[in-house]
Amino acid sequence: MSTSSRAPSALVFAPSPLLTVTLDAAPNGSTELHVHAGGQGHWIARMASVLGLDVTLAGVFGGEIGAVLRGIVENEGISVVSVDIGQESGSYVHDRRSGEREVLATVDPPPLARHALDDLFGAALATGARSDVAILGGPHADNIVPAEVYERLCADLRALEVPVVADLSGPTMLAALAGGLTVLKVSHEDLISDGGAESEDPKHLIDAMRKMHDDGAEVVVISRAGDPALALVEGDVLEIVTPGLQMVDHHGAGDSMSAGIAAGIAQGMSMPEALRLGGGAGTANVTRRGLGSGRKDLVLGLTESVDVRPYGKAGKK
Repeated sequence: MSTSSRAPSALVFAPSPLLTVTLDAAPNGSTELHVHAGGQGHWIARMASVLGLDVTLAGVFGGEIGAVLRGIVENEGISVVSVDIGQESGSYVHDRRSGEREVLATVDPPPLARHALDDLFGAALATGARSDVAILGGPHADNIVPAEVYERLCADLRALEVPVVADLSGPTMLAALAGGLTVLKVSHEDLISDGGAESEDPKHLIDAMRKMHDDGAEVVVISRAGDPALALVEGDVLEIVTPGLQMVDHHGAGDSMSAGIAAGIAQGMSMPEALRLGGGAGTANVTRRGLGSGRKDLVLGLTESVDVRPYGKAGKK
């Protein structure tokens, strides 16, 4: 566990980091080109690092793209445990000059061969065993890693008494639940699309949260786009009310929320305090372009305006 002599540490499981190329409009109307690391695991890792965690990303990297990817991630101050897949890592090109994201090209990462899968699992477990929290992101596509990898990793990390925060949906979410989770974060859109909730009606979402708790998650958080997120904590339903700031780009807000919750747990916060930090991190992300990005001072400032309260309670702080 963490001590005062070092920063709290985190494993981020990233089975499919991506190289992202984005065309954007400069303030003077010219075109800017941005090259970044991407993928859910990396976006979570970046915000966790912003919030002061010593982050190690366990992920797969291959070919020229993988070498560029690893360099970008390490330049952000994130340690990398690299598994070489012997093929090119995934990538995409987006055009954002119109104000909306237009997909120009996507190269999906390949499914992992058995030896690469074993290496990734071993690297993640070894790193997680000495971490204060483990954060699990999903694969870019369902065929990259078998869902059962998530069940085994969660079960083994929990056996080692490492808190596990997962931001997942679909088969990987079900597998992680079977292994056991400290916190599960899922969006209401994904939950409904996967058949885990009948509709966005809060009653249906609360029923789904209770089922996911029974299936293996101590705490369940459902993000709801522009509406307050819901959380089930020790049988009580809470809502996470964030300040209504102007939104620049909503992409990555859920990943930042998960990183904030994990950072709170690693720093020894109570669960309501960790949920507040998650709300602040998610809110900071929507004020800027750049998924999983933000400033620590902005996140902490916004966290002061986040209210975690019993669901349905009238009024704000």
